[in-house]
Amino acid sequence: MKAVVVKGRMDYSVVADAANPTAAPGRAVLSISYASLCYRDLLELMGYYPRMRYPVVLGHEAVGVVEESMDPRYRPGDRVVPMLYEPDGTCDMCLRGEEVYCRSRRSYGEDVDGFFAERAAVAANALVKVPTWVNDELAVLVPCVIAMIYKGLRRASLSQGETVLVTGAGGGVGIHAVQLAKAMGARVIGVTSREDKAGAVAKYADEVVIGSKFGDEVKKRAGEVDVVVENVGTPTLGESLRSLRMGGRLVLIGNVKPDEAYELRLGYAIMKDIAVIGNVAANRGDIWRTFELMRVKTIEPIVTKYSLEEFEAALDQLRRGDKVGKILLKP
Repeated sequence: MKAVVVKGRMDYSVVADAANPTAAPGRAVLSISYASLCYRDLLELMGYYPRMRYPVVLGHEAVGVVEESMDPRYRPGDRVVPMLYEPDGTCDMCLRGEEVYCRSRRSYGEDVDGFFAERAAVAANALVKVPTWVNDELAVLVPCVIAMIYKGLRRASLSQGETVLVTGAGGGVGIHAVQLAKAMGARVIGVTSREDKAGAVAKYADEVVIGSKFGDEVKKRAGEVDVVVENVGTPTLGESLRSLRMGGRLVLIGNVKPDEAYELRLGYAIMKDIAVIGNVAANRGDIWRTFELMRVKTIEPIVTKYSLEEFEAALDQLRRGDKVGKILLKP
């Protein structure tokens, strides 16, 4: 089968002779409908994930159809999304419903083969069935993006009517974070450094602020905000902190410059009583609750599609960041 196989740091290829996966007890084989390209995939290719094993099929975001199952919970024809990782289902964290903190989790596209392929073998413990009201283009974005943001806003105790600021609002995570926060009842300010993306952000946000120095403009338009969803990281973190009210919450989602450090002034954070919440991945319950929200609230998938064979072009687009939304790969 065709797959994006990573052989080492920045050493990858789309090959036609990757072995077809097979089912095993407690596992299923999926036919991949869509996989989604993530900035994490680029960081993995660049060597920022030292425990990554080689060779490995890249990709951790997918939606697919069960072809073969050796777990009674899933049957051929079931439409499913995998979480980003395989939980063991037995440790104390899994039993608490916090699978993302599983003591022995294995990440797709890093520890085990991922989803930039025609088919993939997955642990049944990692799967969530997709309801009929969610299409494939939206479902593929839920585990890594929309439900992950949902988990962050849940941990930030977002209340209806609060104001949420979203940085990188024209990106793959940002444009969907804007929509989710609106669906959860918030007033939303979208921040983008790119004027060419402002129109797309304005379709979903209550306010759009353009530029890297946005703190003062945010305060002029909305006063201080309750929650920041920080998708960019060190380039915007200072302005995000300035935008928060006393007692505000900062949800850290992304950092586009992993080599760059940020010096947090502890006195500032203490005196302003700010909660800093690191947030990664979603639990099965977060995914299902996000699906349930989509039953009554509309979230549009903002995507650009490539074939698996066009992976290099898709990766170039990710590097440039010149499109609004996420990049999907179609095997």
